[in-house]
Amino acid sequence: MQIADFSDLLRAAKQQELPQRLYFVFAAIELPEDASPAQRARHAAGGGGALVPVMAVDKSPDDLSDFETLVEESRHTGTPWDMVFVTTQALPDQPIPDSAEVEQTLTELIENIHMGQIDHFLTFDHSGRLVQLR
Repeated sequence: MQIADFSDLLRAAKQQELPQRLYFVFAAIELPEDASPAQRARHAAGGGGALVPVMAVDKSPDDLSDFETLVEESRHTGTPWDMVFVTTQALPDQPIPDSAEVEQTLTELIENIHMGQIDHFLTFDHSGRLVQLR
């Protein structure tokens, strides 16, 4: 199945033979303090900047009916974000991961984003559209 938006991702996760866990890392677009004038101008025009993780959470696909539900839940945190990175984990014959396992996984995913290792994530904007990062 080709994934074009968040609805496709949810549908695919729910159709998998093995139960899935979804991991979300929300990121804000920020400029480094030492950004050049050209970088600042590009950022002001809606481009450039660095994606910095600001919060993370795990969910079962059954916990979400649509992207708007995720966005609404995120609003309650008071933490603004621009993009959300998503990856999945199959749960073969094991219970839902405990909080320590989830925390470790989320920490590793955040570290991956800091290091620019984002190939195994899908990235969505605020409206649930798939974003291709370069």
